[in-house]
Amino acid sequence: MSEPTADIHWPRFIVSAYGPTFLSSIGYGTIMPLVALSARELGASIALSALITGLIGIGHIIGDLPASWVCVKLGEKRAIAIACLWDAAWLCFAFFSTSLFGLALAVFAIGLSGAVFGLARQSFVTESVPANFRARALSSLGGVFRVGGFLGPLFGAGIIATWNLSAAYGFAAIMCLFAAGVTMLMPDLPADVKSRRTGPEGGPKLFTVLRAHIRVLATAGVGVLIVMLVRSARQTIVPLWCESLGIDPSHISLIYSLSMGIDMSLFFVGGYIMDRFGRMWAVIPTLTILGLGLASLSLAHSTTAVIIVAAILGFGNGLGAGIVMVLGSDASPDVGRAQFLSGWRLLSDTGAALGPLVLSAITAVFTLGIAAVSLGIVAVAGAGWLGYWTRPSLEKR
Repeated sequence: MSEPTADIHWPRFIVSAYGPTFLSSIGYGTIMPLVALSARELGASIALSALITGLIGIGHIIGDLPASWVCVKLGEKRAIAIACLWDAAWLCFAFFSTSLFGLALAVFAIGLSGAVFGLARQSFVTESVPANFRARALSSLGGVFRVGGFLGPLFGAGIIATWNLSAAYGFAAIMCLFAAGVTMLMPDLPADVKSRRTGPEGGPKLFTVLRAHIRVLATAGVGVLIVMLVRSARQTIVPLWCESLGIDPSHISLIYSLSMGIDMSLFFVGGYIMDRFGRMWAVIPTLTILGLGLASLSLAHSTTAVIIVAAILGFGNGLGAGIVMVLGSDASPDVGRAQFLSGWRLLSDTGAALGPLVLSAITAVFTLGIAAVSLGIVAVAGAGWLGYWTRPSLEKR
């Protein structure tokens, strides 16, 4: 395992490492609930609107592997700054766009840069903090993203009420510009870290690294795919279950906000548990609680019962804030770290994209209740899978 930079100026590190994520996630959270509405305003059907919204996830998947080349060539600091500027440009394009094609192109382009941004920030934090603080640092990164995503829709609602729907894209572009500016406060990684991780010949090739670690990617990597599949399906199934019970949209939004509020309040607790007791004590409880919560959703036939289940799901997910990044960073090699993490993130992003598709496939054949139970079983099985295949890395570090 690498020994990250020992002498850290913590105030500067916190602002530069977490500031861009916080600002950009506010912008991201502002526009994501609105993409489908923008598509509808431009004449898209419901199905086409959903497809355009999903292009950001497709952009992530396509961009994951090339993102390692960008990070290695430019370095994390420049990669994050350029990703933020890229986002700002495409958000301005969406602001002025009057066609569905233009909106779709902008959403896809933002997904591509999201892959670069996510890999660069994870790599930077992994290289910068001591190993015994890694889980807290990365779970805090995930927590900051959650907080920004929670605040974004609130800003979006105010902007739309004051101006119009497209103004939200302008606001998000401004957030990305601010994020790029804060990124310039980020310290460069020391020369010894750069030379160590790239090796004497300029660093290994992407597929060389992936082949060398294929066993980890095919075992623990499949586990994080399951984690993200369950997480993304949870975000879809709870509102659908509420709707099936006849709960009105305003109350659905409040229930979802409650779950997200509990979720984002626990990120540092989860990180502390992982650093203090070991990764297993967050991974297995997270998936087990999510699994039991999803399965019990099928038994929730009142608003009160749904609120309780949503709170349980938020609690379980919050305990595992940053767990995918933590496990990936633990497994990543010193030489070729960015290349390995790009493959790791490809698996996790694929899981996130599969969640709604798996839910849709199950409900097309069976009922929503059966889908909830099925996802619960997948989550519990995922806990067993990760517990088995990642035992060495889950021991107390």
